[in-house]
Amino acid sequence: MSPAEVTEEKFLSVHVVESRPGLGQWRVGGAQTLLFLMVSVALCGMAVEACFIYRLYRAESATSASPSKLMAGQEVPPSKPVAHLTDGTDAVHGQQIMAWSMITDPLLYGMNYKNNRLIIQTEGYYYVYSKVFFLDNGVFHHSVSMETQKYTGGSLTLLQSRKYSPGTHQSRSNSYLGGVFRLNADDALYVTVSNTTKIERHGGSENIFGAFMI
Repeated sequence: MSPAEVTEEKFLSVHVVESRPGLGQWRVGGAQTLLFLMVSVALCGMAVEACFIYRLYRAESATSASPSKLMAGQEVPPSKPVAHLTDGTDAVHGQQIMAWSMITDPLLYGMNYKNNRLIIQTEGYYYVYSKVFFLDNGVFHHSVSMETQKYTGGSLTLLQSRKYSPGTHQSRSNSYLGGVFRLNADDALYVTVSNTTKIERHGGSENIFGAFMI
């Protein structure tokens, strides 16, 4: 082998040996870059998920807090008409028609209250309800009636119950009524009982009357 061939072989050997470390460094650097990108994507996903959970929690908290804010009188308007009336010392009942308090934080949105009647303002389907607590020893009547311009015969009975208390001793009992009805603007709802002197008035939650659009 000539001196020139020996020199060329050594050059190639050195070139090959020196080129291998550079290739290894490139592979290590590429792996680190890929790992960094994967970690970054994972962190971004966790951040997005956390943001979504936070917004969902805020929405659920606002929804669950709305009824309490409404009952407390704060300005959080409902999305539909709603009314919830209770008994109170300022409510002066008629002989048969129940009256409702206007000083014990009534919930009244999208409806009016006048002459012991709940006046509908927006046409639609409503769930109407009433509950009374009474003391009697005979037959006790409880009903929810409606006055409407579409009916010239006076009032219509929407809901009614009869409670029988046999014997001479008076007994305490509850009567609850509830149902869904299509109501028109200016329809007037009111609650009647056989005799309002039989109504027990221990607290505002004992006797209630209300409606809400569904």
